[in-house]
Amino acid sequence: MFIVDAHCDTLIDVLAGKRRLADESKGGHIDIPRLKRGGVGAQVFAAWIERSYLPGSAARRACQYIDAFYSEIEANPHDLVFVKTAADLARAEAEGKIGAILAIEGGEALDGAVEMIRIFYRLGVRLMTITWSDRNELGDGAYDPTGGGLTKAGVKVVQEMNRMGMVVDVSHAADATFWSILEHTHGPLVASHSNSRALFNHPRNLTDKQVEAIAARGGVVCATLVAPFLGPAYNSVSGLVDHIDHLVKVAGIEHVGIGSDFDGVGPDGLVAGMADTSDMGMIVAEMRRRGRPEHGIEAIMGRNLARVFAQILG
Repeated sequence: MFIVDAHCDTLIDVLAGKRRLADESKGGHIDIPRLKRGGVGAQVFAAWIERSYLPGSAARRACQYIDAFYSEIEANPHDLVFVKTAADLARAEAEGKIGAILAIEGGEALDGAVEMIRIFYRLGVRLMTITWSDRNELGDGAYDPTGGGLTKAGVKVVQEMNRMGMVVDVSHAADATFWSILEHTHGPLVASHSNSRALFNHPRNLTDKQVEAIAARGGVVCATLVAPFLGPAYNSVSGLVDHIDHLVKVAGIEHVGIGSDFDGVGPDGLVAGMADTSDMGMIVAEMRRRGRPEHGIEAIMGRNLARVFAQILG
């Protein structure tokens, strides 16, 4: 099974010098040994900019994260493949290595300069969430809605992402920003780590209409393992699969994936029962227990995201 995880924040600890990916750690959620045990074939590594670097120093901080990512790629050539194209992703699977996809979590990393999206693309960034939870120069975040959608700069950025072949990630966007992104882009969108608002009413989750809209564009909604987004009644592997089942019901089997948010939450922030990425098989086991066909499980766990990444990255 080829598992693709659409989101983690492991680079925070890597940049801080707390961990190296080659070494199994007792802390955090992700390293190469545990990715292998969990059967993860491709992992999106996001650069999230700490609020202390805003405003004015976000782009510099993003470059520091990118440098840390490059260091890990260079240190682990037998285990990691830097995925910039569809061919890279296919090669990672063929060689039994882990595809490493570089992402930015929050368009504030651009420091308001549209040209930075082109520079980040040249450095290998292949996915970006337009906002984090706050409002930034591109639009409103989920926790800071003003009723506006994308700003003029935001429109230019998402259109440039479309032109270059960078995945537009709608997780963290406020509702108005989501619909504005839909209006000003074409092709598939990805929600890298969001659950169903129909099951648990939280601003970081997606409504059924939003899920339907992503599916209609050929995109993927990735259920996340974050306990506060699952909701108290769904804080278990079974509850996570309830969210997955609902997303499948609304979007269809070809438009649902997994985005863990590993290393983006503390010990109490992760779904109960799972310790780290080595436990990804627990999700598979629960879907099998419910009788979901194997091809559907494989689609959810990675094939859907692999398809969309290949389509966009080219």
